[in-house]
Amino acid sequence: MGIFRRPRDMSAAAPAAISEFWEWWAQARPSIESALERQQDDDDVDGLPTELVEELSHRVGRIHPDLEWEIGGSDGRGPALTVTGGGDPALRGLAERWHRAVPRSAGAHWRYYPARQPDPEMLAQRLVLGDHEFDLEYARFGMRADQARARVDITAYHPDFLFVSEEQRLQVARHLLDWALGEDDAARWIGRVTTAEEAPIDALPPALLAAVVEQVAEPFADQAWLTGEGRTPRGHPSRVMVRFPLHRQDHPLCDLHVTVTVPYRHANPDRLPVEPSSGALRKFEKRFGSLGDQAVLAAIETGDGLRVFHLYADPGSSALAELDQVAAGWDEGKAKVASAPDPAWSALAPYRP
Repeated sequence: MGIFRRPRDMSAAAPAAISEFWEWWAQARPSIESALERQQDDDDVDGLPTELVEELSHRVGRIHPDLEWEIGGSDGRGPALTVTGGGDPALRGLAERWHRAVPRSAGAHWRYYPARQPDPEMLAQRLVLGDHEFDLEYARFGMRADQARARVDITAYHPDFLFVSEEQRLQVARHLLDWALGEDDAARWIGRVTTAEEAPIDALPPALLAAVVEQVAEPFADQAWLTGEGRTPRGHPSRVMVRFPLHRQDHPLCDLHVTVTVPYRHANPDRLPVEPSSGALRKFEKRFGSLGDQAVLAAIETGDGLRVFHLYADPGSSALAELDQVAAGWDEGKAKVASAPDPAWSALAPYRP
């Protein structure tokens, strides 16, 4: 399973903590490697020494107190260090920044990850949580594909769920999902997760989950737009377009929610745009494509003489400055650009199916 701890240090996160971590890692890595070698050579050695565990937890905790770390790698490919938000979308960008700051001197035989990777071999092992040991060979998943939401809902079952709390059951389920798919794909494609004390009808081993997810994901290889209609606060018709599916994990650095609000002059009696404004709006939208990976257009709202573009941008890039320039070029009124940190993409929740 590797070595796992949640940092207990509650110091405030700071950007400098990432560079400080790698400076410390360069000094501590030889001691960590020696401890890992002793663990492999001596069955009586269990994990890293306490002082190294505490210091590593402290260093990760300085980046953010809710980040988790894990050292593993008994597969012959060298050790691996994972620093992860544990599936919390609000922490995905921070883990990604830690990962992208890996220095060249971090050790050629080490692997570094900002999210837990698939580990199918663990699905046949034993998992110890608290004072209970689960033989994962007996775990089963009920899987229900929801094509409308591009998700797979899971009902997790293990015979020992009769004897443990719901919290422990969900912990088992989350471990199984991470090992079956990897943390990012679990976040992309898994919907509701529940547990059961009796095996669901047509339950399957967790090892088959990846094949089910592949079938669900296949129709969405190319993103599309969902459209909807509603009413503005003034009671006029409105139209909404949402990019679907749009996954936080595919744009890990885009922590900044940006709205670009554009007025248009030419509208029908419902105050929706008509030519030449509708054509000008399409040309305006195409200019967002020049931002590349710096920003992603997520949703568009139109009504009451305004079109609002919702984007998520990398705050460390030039995206916001470029959006200001794009807005300044609009000639049918004053376009406005507003932004706010939203690493969890909470503002997008009302628009998701």
